[in-house]
Amino acid sequence: MNVDIISEEENPMLHRTDIRFETVHDEATPSRLSVRDSLAAKLDKASEEVVVHELNTKFGMRKTIGYAKVYDSAGDALDVEQDHMLERNKIGDDDA
Repeated sequence: MNVDIISEEENPMLHRTDIRFETVHDEATPSRLSVRDSLAAKLDKASEEVVVHELNTKFGMRKTIGYAKVYDSAGDALDVEQDHMLERNKIGDDDA
């Protein structure tokens, strides 16, 4: 999956970068985890450092616009993010 970054905004107080991105896909809207892994690979970061907040696909379109937060470390993500977002992104799970 190809992920294109639309904008980046540094947020040094929270040790992260806020990113808007878009991806074009052939099938249904990609899963949050597959987008997270693709974005992490593109940015050369670990998957646990990327938290995908939004994925918006307009009906009938094959393009998804999203919003993610990329942290300096997985520990920073665990300190700042809400529990439900960590759970959705499978960060801090014993299984993962």
